[in-house]
Amino acid sequence: MLYTYEDYDVVVVGAGHAGCEAALASARLSLKTAMFTVSVDSIALMPCNPNVGGSSKGHLVKEIDALGGEMGKNIDKTFIQSKMLNKSKGPAVHSLRAQADKQDYSREMRKVIENTPNLEVKQAEVCEILVEDGMVTGVKTYSGAVYPCKAVVLATGTYLRSRCIYGDVSNYTGPNGLASANHLTDSLKKLGIEMRRFKTGTPARIDKRSIDFSKMEEQKGDEEIVPFSFTNTPEDLERPQASCWLTYTNEETHKIIKDNLDRSPLYSGDIEGTGPRYCPSIEDKVVRFADKDRHQVFIEPEGNYTNEMYIGGMSSSLPEDVQYKMYRSVPGLENAKIVRNAYAIEYDCINPNQLKATLEFKKISGLFSGGQFNGSSGYEEAAAQGLVAGINAALKASGKEPIVLDRSESYIGVLIDDLVTKDNKEPYRMMTSRSEYRLLLRQDNADLRLSKVGHEAGLISDERYERVLLKEKLIKEEMERMDQTSIGASKEVQELLEANGSTPLKTGTTLGELIRRPELCYEVIGPIDKNRKELPRDVIEQVNINIKYEGYIKRQLKQVEQFKKLEGKVIPEDIDYEKVHSLRLEAKQKLSLVRPHSVGQASRIAGVSPADISVLLVYLSSFHGKK
Repeated sequence: MLYTYEDYDVVVVGAGHAGCEAALASARLSLKTAMFTVSVDSIALMPCNPNVGGSSKGHLVKEIDALGGEMGKNIDKTFIQSKMLNKSKGPAVHSLRAQADKQDYSREMRKVIENTPNLEVKQAEVCEILVEDGMVTGVKTYSGAVYPCKAVVLATGTYLRSRCIYGDVSNYTGPNGLASANHLTDSLKKLGIEMRRFKTGTPARIDKRSIDFSKMEEQKGDEEIVPFSFTNTPEDLERPQASCWLTYTNEETHKIIKDNLDRSPLYSGDIEGTGPRYCPSIEDKVVRFADKDRHQVFIEPEGNYTNEMYIGGMSSSLPEDVQYKMYRSVPGLENAKIVRNAYAIEYDCINPNQLKATLEFKKISGLFSGGQFNGSSGYEEAAAQGLVAGINAALKASGKEPIVLDRSESYIGVLIDDLVTKDNKEPYRMMTSRSEYRLLLRQDNADLRLSKVGHEAGLISDERYERVLLKEKLIKEEMERMDQTSIGASKEVQELLEANGSTPLKTGTTLGELIRRPELCYEVIGPIDKNRKELPRDVIEQVNINIKYEGYIKRQLKQVEQFKKLEGKVIPEDIDYEKVHSLRLEAKQKLSLVRPHSVGQASRIAGVSPADISVLLVYLSSFHGKK
């Protein structure tokens, strides 16, 4: 017998990084929200690497914050080391990364969730999505309880029919030994949802007391901390930082691995899931990069109050005895004592081509999806999708228009567009190289790019948005002053130029032109800028970058204009591609499968050529003419 319990506007299935952002977004938009999880202890769990951010992932976290999400605020509260990566390169690829205290991160996020109005947490396994006439009507738990709702967000992470494996040991559990969700997959298949089997892995955790750090290179955090959240200042976050450590594998390590490949479930065929190309196991590294005589190994603390150390770069599914030999061959780990064995985990996920750019299923109204369930990898990718799915689920339940982020305005837009248009055969990982407009989509200007979207959605307060508008005004005014302030070839100016290895002036110029010189910047020319006002450091940063890279930025803005033209050409949802004569068969099949919402999106689908796009444009022109 089925029992109908309290009804909700939005139900979120899963409490990982995607589920947390989805549930918080929905509740903060005043929708009555329930978040279901197989274990309340898994809220915002970090089952793998104990960090947030990194190359391109830092961009995602900054964008999540600019839209009104929680991840940036939470890592600012709980980091134990902060570091800006790629500082020797241009600002487009600067990426913030913070080492987290795992337990604190989960505890603080849980505290926020449990104290958010309109949001309830329920420990129960959702086993069925209820659908009538192509529309979501509710969810059913394993106990038989039914919870009616207007929209559902699936954020199951790596828990669906999950299996943890190392050597010949196979446990049907989720990460960290938590219960797996074994019943929802069948329900999704009955709804016609295409499922896949992916895999990821994690390295061993080693007792800090058994490590010889004298044989390793110490990796300290930055002296000047850059916050992830635009609501914080560096001064807010000053605290003692923990060190990480760097060591390397060697030929002995590689020999141990090669000699035992036949015992690895990755190579014996016991693991059927597809693993991430850009985060391979140590077995994969040794096989695929046979020419390398060593690989980096990062020793990272799991928190301030534990001796567990994460062995980054050495995830594995080799048997326990081999793991001991392998880890103990690494300098500094000769006496290593394993606290938790490394393991691979395989799980069910979906083909994300079934989703719209809003992350709603094309064939099931009100059913949304986010995170690793969509075939992505990483906490940051998951949180970004969860936020968008949660916002759009709430807007759907409210009868409002959804938000869609495109490739020209955010890394989140790139992430979602890649997922829903490309044929991803392996877990998707965000990289700066995936963005065509990365000079525009820097992490430092995420608030300027996306706060308006967050404000219009209802997640950014009026007060916070006013601060962003003031920042825009100050940047604009200071850039204009720099380009309008002339400077002569005085002795003071020439001495400053000479001191900084810059060519002396022969005629007058402007302060803006001096900033454009590679060896100079806004701060360096301060002594000769007599009318300079005191400005916030984030304003100064934007002034310097925008002036210095002005030519490149203008070029990318022109490219965006062309991009927007194709994005603005909307394709009717009910279009029959079989009636578009002269389209190649492959293009018809791909377009019918993905059903892009615009010509721009269609142009990015593998198998659709420029000639196909031309044919489609001609057809749409006549189609709209008939309308």
